Amino acid sequence: MSWREQGTVVKQALLTGVSYMLPFVVAGGILIALGFAIGGIYVYDGTGFAADVFAWGKMAMNLMTAVLGGYIAYSMADKPALAPGFVAGTIAATQGSGFLGAILGGIAAGYIVMALKKIRLPFALRSMLPVLIIPVVGTLAVAVLMQYALGIPVTWLNTWMLDTLQSMSGGTLVLLGIIQGAMLAFDMGGPVNKAAYAFALAAADAGNWAPMAANFIASMAPPLGIALAILIARRKFTKAEQASVGGLLVGGAGMITEFAIPFAAASPLRVIPALMAGSSVGAALSYVAGLTLQAPHGGLFVLLLCNKPLLFLLILAVSGLVTAFTLIALRPNLPADPAPGAAPDDEPVSSSADALQLD
Repeated sequence: MSWREQGTVVKQALLTGVSYMLPFVVAGGILIALGFAIGGIYVYDGTGFAADVFAWGKMAMNLMTAVLGGYIAYSMADKPALAPGFVAGTIAATQGSGFLGAILGGIAAGYIVMALKKIRLPFALRSMLPVLIIPVVGTLAVAVLMQYALGIPVTWLNTWMLDTLQSMSGGTLVLLGIIQGAMLAFDMGGPVNKAAYAFALAAADAGNWAPMAANFIASMAPPLGIALAILIARRKFTKAEQASVGGLLVGGAGMITEFAIPFAAASPLRVIPALMAGSSVGAALSYVAGLTLQAPHGGLFVLLLCNKPLLFLLILAVSGLVTAFTLIALRPNLPADPAPGAAPDDEPVSSSADALQLD
């Protein structure tokens, strides 16, 4: 396998791992938010239903790194790699190497199992390979690797990253917000977006929730901004596009950036720069305002977990307006009258859930 093919395998494994991890993140984040909403800010110190909801959310969140490591390994080496991958992710969570450790552990587990699969055994023993030899030897090998080699520098890196983020101020935070926002709006669910999301998750895992607040605003702004652009300058959008406003607003409120994909796919050179501009401004302002949001997903449904909810809404509105006015400036006017024989513009724009590409 060439280096390019190796890169493709690892890239696909990362996307697979993040995709399988997201439902746990979303479920955990929203249950934690519900726990806070029902039981108050000190719900974790109490008992009863609200405390249980909070605890269930924490359980889902605690599975995040294990699922990530497990499905990265699964993508590379199929079912026999699940056990080593899950163990690598669990070790990453307990030793402090967190999200980054789970990624490296999952990749290591994948390669270890791929190598073990090549062992030649007598015919009578071949059935033992996937159910006994690979799980046991693979898990032992990746556990030793995580505990005594990979985990040590990654744990140090996590600590360094947390200290660096906490020491950032002024211009460096603005620059960080611009880069993070642009990455989140660039491909909306693609590898660049997920790399920025991974950064916010890693920071949250280390106890810094400022990047997650910036992540929220930058991810909610694209569909919100397109909806605002349609409402402000309806003459620049077809009737079918105008009918998508409701779905776009729901996508913005729910932090589902992918609702903007149909518009970006139809006119990438005009739409994507507008989305990146609005998301960059929003993320930078989020850092400047010192926003934090202790949930990994959920949009407005977890707003109460923000330290400054009203300021969050104000910055989100500014971010959406920057997106909207940039898009209006870049988008040409529609022809006053369709040419004779031209196709009607009532073909619906696929901004609904069936257009989402969460995988």
